[in-house]
Amino acid sequence: MSITQTDLTRINTFIFDVDGVLTDGLLYCFADGEQVRAFNIKDGFAIKHAISQGFRVAIISGKNEPGVRRRLEQLGIEDMFLGIDDKIEALEDYLYMQGINPATVAYMGDDMPDYEVMQRCGLRACPADAADDIQAISTFVATKAGGRGAVRELIETIMKAQDNW
Repeated sequence: MSITQTDLTRINTFIFDVDGVLTDGLLYCFADGEQVRAFNIKDGFAIKHAISQGFRVAIISGKNEPGVRRRLEQLGIEDMFLGIDDKIEALEDYLYMQGINPATVAYMGDDMPDYEVMQRCGLRACPADAADDIQAISTFVATKAGGRGAVRELIETIMKAQDNW
């Protein structure tokens, strides 16, 4: 699928999955039960910059880890839906409560739990290493992998199209 300038200029909201999008999808598990993920600093800069320019940034993730929550808070993300089993319900509730038109949302996911949610958003995006089925429905496939700058690439592309970068 191809992406048009109109697709890029109408976006005012970014929604991201965490594992495989903001992280590389690897999960380090320690004997004490702690689970650690690595976040990309450049992705973080882009998120903070988007927020400072008036874009909404939200997270919808199946996991709910304290370390992840702290990192997202450090980035200035206020709209976090963590530990979510039904991502579609979370998306629809968020859009309704904030009065957001789904056509103005760019959603980046990487695997099947994101499939239906992505189809309800105006711009469907994924990292370069996303599952094949996710890549097949995406209008934006990053050249970078999850946790390796894919989020930055999406944000930067959209903000440059809007002369905001």
